[in-house]
Amino acid sequence: MHIVISEFMDAPAVDLLRRDFDVRYEPDLVDRRAELLKVLDGADALIVRNRTRVDGEMLAAGRGLKAVGRLGVGLDNIDVVACRDRGIHVLPATGANARAVAEYVVTSALVLIRGVYHGSLAVAQGAWPRPAMSNGREVHGRTLGIVGFGGIGRLTARLARGVDMQVVAHDPMLADDDPVWRESGVTPVPLIELLARSDAVTLHIPLTEGTRNLFDAPRIAAMKDGAVLINTARGGIVDEAALARALREGKLGGAAVDVFDDEPLPAGSPLADAPRLILTPHVAGLSMEANTRVSDMVAQRVAEVLKSGNRHGHDAT
Repeated sequence: MHIVISEFMDAPAVDLLRRDFDVRYEPDLVDRRAELLKVLDGADALIVRNRTRVDGEMLAAGRGLKAVGRLGVGLDNIDVVACRDRGIHVLPATGANARAVAEYVVTSALVLIRGVYHGSLAVAQGAWPRPAMSNGREVHGRTLGIVGFGGIGRLTARLARGVDMQVVAHDPMLADDDPVWRESGVTPVPLIELLARSDAVTLHIPLTEGTRNLFDAPRIAAMKDGAVLINTARGGIVDEAALARALREGKLGGAAVDVFDDEPLPAGSPLADAPRLILTPHVAGLSMEANTRVSDMVAQRVAEVLKSGNRHGHDAT
């Protein structure tokens, strides 16, 4: 059986697959789409990250595919419905990068709320902005609002409570009497209340037609003055121009953005020169440990499907 891997995967996981399968691993194959379409002819499985578009054209080229492994959790680059219609298992690394994302969120909240770390360059150049930076805020007793209370949101809540933050969350998929609220000690609230109460807001929801531009200018305006916004979910959920304006006008105390409408961030983006802003290149879920967990989990799931020969079995999504 033949497996094609079009983006980076940890070498030990690739070697594990090579024990039992014929593997074509080229981490830059994602950038050679025409070639990728050709090599899918005869492939039994395809393993991708977030850049490979697994659409109708690709599924037609890979007409023998039994599984698509996703080195991550977001599925917006994969036509999941079309895969299901063809009996193809879609296998994300659910939960494997939760710790990396949760640590990124809590670290960003600590940095942004304290508000002193942006002065490093000035100090290095001989300035001494001590008076201006003597009123940074502590997170103790402040409120973290989590939008989307799945596995990552729940772990983020646990870490935030470890530094004595209060936590509220909004998730329309969970009933107010769901046991998860009692077990986590987190209070469910409507989105508008979460925005008004939270000193930091973090997003953990997929990009859908219902969530696109969910954080537009009116919702950002509804946030607490001086609050910080952290987006590790998906680009498109936050209106980037509205966010930049809120930072420039002092409405928000800061933001950390790991995902964007267009990646890489294009020239002329309104975020390019916004103040009190941390920008990272879609790496919140990536760490040495998370890369290993993600790759191992996907390798195991893909191998199980191929070895079982079950074309129409349980879909791990």
